[in-house]
Amino acid sequence: MPRTIRITRSHKLATAVLVAAGSVTAIAATSGQSDAQPAAAKTSIAAEKVAGVSTAKEAAAKKAAQETAAKKAAADAAAAKKAVAERKAAAEKAVADRKAEAKKSAEKARSEKQAANRSTERKAVAAPKQYKNNLDGWIRESLDIMKKKNIPGSYEGLHRNIMRESSGNPNAVNDWDINAQNGIPSKGLLQVIQPTFDAYHVNGTPKKLTDPVANITAAANYAADKYGSIDNVDSAY
Repeated sequence: MPRTIRITRSHKLATAVLVAAGSVTAIAATSGQSDAQPAAAKTSIAAEKVAGVSTAKEAAAKKAAQETAAKKAAADAAAAKKAVAERKAAAEKAVADRKAEAKKSAEKARSEKQAANRSTERKAVAAPKQYKNNLDGWIRESLDIMKKKNIPGSYEGLHRNIMRESSGNPNAVNDWDINAQNGIPSKGLLQVIQPTFDAYHVNGTPKKLTDPVANITAAANYAADKYGSIDNVDSAY
């Protein structure tokens, strides 16, 4: 037979306490869950903010690095351009310097040449050609004058006729031929009479019939007119 449980007042009170305690526990648990949810949300938001700040910093750092690289590239390009310009300027200066030096050298050489020419000219004026005071010297001086005056004749032609006419004596006088009989004797190395000497005298030589150079040159001038050249004369002329 089943045992009858009798619920006393003490049992009721105990049960009520237990129910109340469970309610309190349930309320406390519910309250704990409610407080935990806002804290987690706050933590998530803070994390997102930190991540956002980190991303912004990275972007800023990347932008700064790009700007630095761009500035460096621009500086390098400017430096390279400057170096090219400096090399070009240096090359142009070197070319200009070489041209200036060459011009200076050419001017110096030209100046020295002109100075040398003037010196030579002064020497030529100051020191005329010297001839020996003998038959060889007289013939050579006459030939130089004849060359300047375009009078033909050679050393051999002059010497041959001089030896026949006067034997090389500049003071020789013919006092027996027709000219002497007429008062105009032949004189000098090539035995020229005064009228012939006066007519064929060559400027630049003394106006003296018996002057060796003047006598030879006048006689050569006369022979060129009458015979084509003193070289064509082989006897009295």
